[in-house]
Amino acid sequence: MSVDTQPTTRRARQRSGQRPFRPRGRRGWIVRRLLLVADVCALVVALAISRAGVVADVAPLDSGGTLFLALSLPGWVLLATLYGLYGKDASRAFYSTIDDLPGVLHLVIVGTCLTAGAEHVLAISEGTGLTAWVAFAVLAFALISLGRAAARTAVRMIPRLEENTVIVGASEVGQLIARKLALHPEYKLKLIGFVDSHPHEPISGAAEPVLLGAPADLPEIVRIHRVERVIIAFSSASHEDIIDLTRLMQTEVQIDVVPRLFENLSRRMTVSSIEGIPLLGVALPRLPLSALAIKRTTDLAFALPLLVVTAPFFALSALLIKLDSPGPVFFRQQRIGSGGPFRIFKFRTMQADAEARKHAIAHLNKHLVEGGDSRMFKVPDDPRVTRVGRFLRQTSLDELPQLLNVVAGHMSLVGPRPLIPEEDRYVEAWARRRLELKPGITGLWQVLGRDNIPFEEMLRLDYIYVTTWSFWQDIALLMQTIPIALRRRERAH
Repeated sequence: MSVDTQPTTRRARQRSGQRPFRPRGRRGWIVRRLLLVADVCALVVALAISRAGVVADVAPLDSGGTLFLALSLPGWVLLATLYGLYGKDASRAFYSTIDDLPGVLHLVIVGTCLTAGAEHVLAISEGTGLTAWVAFAVLAFALISLGRAAARTAVRMIPRLEENTVIVGASEVGQLIARKLALHPEYKLKLIGFVDSHPHEPISGAAEPVLLGAPADLPEIVRIHRVERVIIAFSSASHEDIIDLTRLMQTEVQIDVVPRLFENLSRRMTVSSIEGIPLLGVALPRLPLSALAIKRTTDLAFALPLLVVTAPFFALSALLIKLDSPGPVFFRQQRIGSGGPFRIFKFRTMQADAEARKHAIAHLNKHLVEGGDSRMFKVPDDPRVTRVGRFLRQTSLDELPQLLNVVAGHMSLVGPRPLIPEEDRYVEAWARRRLELKPGITGLWQVLGRDNIPFEEMLRLDYIYVTTWSFWQDIALLMQTIPIALRRRERAH
């Protein structure tokens, strides 16, 4: 473990009178303004289209109505600010437009009702009825969401807007965070190094961290390395010293704290307090019958139309697979689901004798090589994969036949990872709750790392998903899967 030997003690900093670096004009500042511009442009376009006379029974705006709606735009911006739609990108390590959708939906509904009510009371414009406002609301929601996604994408494409980040605590948890930051460059968090007094050895598979100094040196480290985010992850420093540091640095950089018992926390936790002491409430693991009914209805509503639309692709894939190598079109394998064993469908991507050759390449298993864990099996650049199969895997199109499993009721669109029996036998105790929901084509494990996630972490993610299930989380995971699949294809090429 390398060490930065610069003399950066707190006392030296105080004697020199040096002031800490205070980041200005960086990512959070730019994102806020781009989001505001995107929102205003979206509202203007939505108003123009919905009032341009192209919607049935809607009269075009007169000058009075145009002026009123133009003057209402600051009110929309204020309402969006009250909903917290401009400040979360700066404070959170990663925030996406998908996370924005509930707030944007509320904004559009409330904003439309207030604007329509004011226009009606003031009798500013004639001929504006329910049709025009419904058209405006639908357009506003779609355009605001698209505009926000475009703004965030533009910011993430600018290399200089990476946030310099240090992790206080080089323990196993701190180095686990470092590995996740390396796997997700879209977070735009550039890890400068670790701050700790007595660092642990690097965890398996993690790059050797750079030790920048002790926790007492943190203010000077922030200034020298122009640090914008500090992640506190179980440092060896005392509790009192860490509290002092966070209070000292809180007005200079963004501080994130990894809570104790983080393995059992999820997005649905609640925050309360008792006499100034914060309490994190762990969500109750409830799965009512109504939730299961909603989930099944959603599966069928998406899967059946997708099967119809992709029928030509099924036929083309079957032809290419047959021409490329001898063997069946579909690969069927036993998996363990909530109702017991079932046969999963995939397009065949390997040679017909792939299972017989598995033992010959077992030593290449990435999970065994990187962490000594033989419970999961994945071989990079597997020599058994066919030419057509490699394309299908790179695009995740080999998983499309799992829609048949969804319709049959064996699987869900979103759910825990479908394990083979050899993997399932290692699932014990609390982790067996992952079987309370059907396995999914995608899920938390897919969105947060797919094959790069260790077995124990995959079980924890499945447990969190099952015990905190919500309809909106399923929709968010489905939407997040699409760009992840596209990025994987780009990296493969």
